[in-house]
Amino acid sequence: MIFIPLWQRLLVALATVAAILLALPNMFYGRVEVANDARASIAQGLTSPELEADAGLWPSWLPSGLINLGLDLRGGAHLLAEVQVSDVYASRMDSLWPVIRDALAADRDTVGFVTREDGPPSELHVRISKPEGAARALEIVRGLARPVASLSGGGSSDIEVRAQNDLLIVNLSEAERAATDDRTVQQALEIVRRRIDEVGTREPTILRQGADRILVQVPGVGSAQEVKDIIGTTAQLTFQPVVQRTSNKDADPGAGNILVPSVDEPGVYYILDRAAVVTGEDLTDAQPTFDQNGRPAVSFRFDPQGARAFGEYTGAHIGEPFAIVLDNEVISAPVIQSAIPGGSGIITGQFTPEESTDLAVLLRAGALPAELTFLEERTIGPELGADSIQAGKNAAYAAAVMVVLFMIASYGVFGAIACVALAINIVMIFASLSLLGATLTLPGIAGIVLTMGQAVDANVLIYERMREELRRGASPVKAVQEGFDKAFSAILDANVTTFIIAAIMFFVGTGTVRGFAVTLAMGVVTTMITGVYVSRVLIALWFARTRPKTIVV
Repeated sequence: MIFIPLWQRLLVALATVAAILLALPNMFYGRVEVANDARASIAQGLTSPELEADAGLWPSWLPSGLINLGLDLRGGAHLLAEVQVSDVYASRMDSLWPVIRDALAADRDTVGFVTREDGPPSELHVRISKPEGAARALEIVRGLARPVASLSGGGSSDIEVRAQNDLLIVNLSEAERAATDDRTVQQALEIVRRRIDEVGTREPTILRQGADRILVQVPGVGSAQEVKDIIGTTAQLTFQPVVQRTSNKDADPGAGNILVPSVDEPGVYYILDRAAVVTGEDLTDAQPTFDQNGRPAVSFRFDPQGARAFGEYTGAHIGEPFAIVLDNEVISAPVIQSAIPGGSGIITGQFTPEESTDLAVLLRAGALPAELTFLEERTIGPELGADSIQAGKNAAYAAAVMVVLFMIASYGVFGAIACVALAINIVMIFASLSLLGATLTLPGIAGIVLTMGQAVDANVLIYERMREELRRGASPVKAVQEGFDKAFSAILDANVTTFIIAAIMFFVGTGTVRGFAVTLAMGVVTTMITGVYVSRVLIALWFARTRPKTIVV
């Protein structure tokens, strides 16, 4: 009799039952997906007879976790975008201008009057009226420089300043540009992720590629254009002082100003101070709402810094117009009636309810720090995904049939037991994928097929050790025990090395390589469980039932 402690038998039984229950929802994928979506909508406060009916498509007492299907299995959109990091340089120069202007104005006796001149977007050109004060002006502006906030830029200043007679030219240093580029791409990556997450898309893949590119893969959407509509909108909100209102679209705004069209008033343009008082980056929340006339609007709230700047400006400019600018268009230019110290307000305009909701989503996610240029876009139809799934199934079925035939032909009853353990192994892999919410790709299916060969390889090692013990004259029970004990170290070594390779592929690789690595790593873990422990319990049960005097392996 093969002795296995009762707790080990119970643990194997519980693990097997749990794996079957966790993997079961994937057998009814469409039904469970509809039920999960309906329950999520009900949890958000929505209710209707249709939602209640959909929620009842799958019993609530059963697990409902599903394997997320990757882009190649479900269909969807693939986009590769390049972040135009140079756009940020111009924004930095615009934000520096008020600081430099005020610093130089404090020493007007030496440098004279200060004006901003036109120049390249990445440079700030400042002219002083007293050329003899250029040295003092250089000293003042250089005193505004700050250390570069990066490990590679330690000891460097963020700006460089040079003088050409009465003209000061300010630009970002090389170290600051490198640090800015890195921050810009990281910020764009996070904002793209938040925007896609806001609309509830399942398991998108959003990765940085190279120095300034972002890869976006979103399963389940109808076209790449849908994703571009979500992430391509800049939603850049600013609050800027109004200098003048005009109907001349070719009007010269003057140095330090910009000409911006009005959305609600065709043919009307506003000349605005280029330096914004506050921007969308100072927002902490934005929600769709309605104004006092019942028209769709968007309410907003600033962080403490933005609220302070907003309150100070509105308090000092009562009676003056103040433009709310969205994506370089004036959507509203109300006259300031009183100070607004609370840091909250409302954006009105010609919005539909859907547009106000979309705008609130974009503002909450934040403005993209720079424009995205889409270098590559592909839409993978669901039919192609279905073909990929069927091809993966066919490969898995063929592999399973070949493995079963080989194991039974080579090891008889013990081969059949190994095949039962293999089936439990595959169920455990699907259960693990469901439990962890991992994404299954076509290479992931290849990893599962490869696991089939690895799993029975463990049993082959065990059975060959059993044959050696039988040749030496060992009893059937002794042969089984020695086979498991002596083969364990070889099985462990083989699976540990495979797991290390899978880990390297996951952390170093991208996209499809990681999908393969995930299922391969899970297969290694489940193979150790089923190949050693489940197989041993099954053989012990067979021994207890048949009590053979001899065995043939």
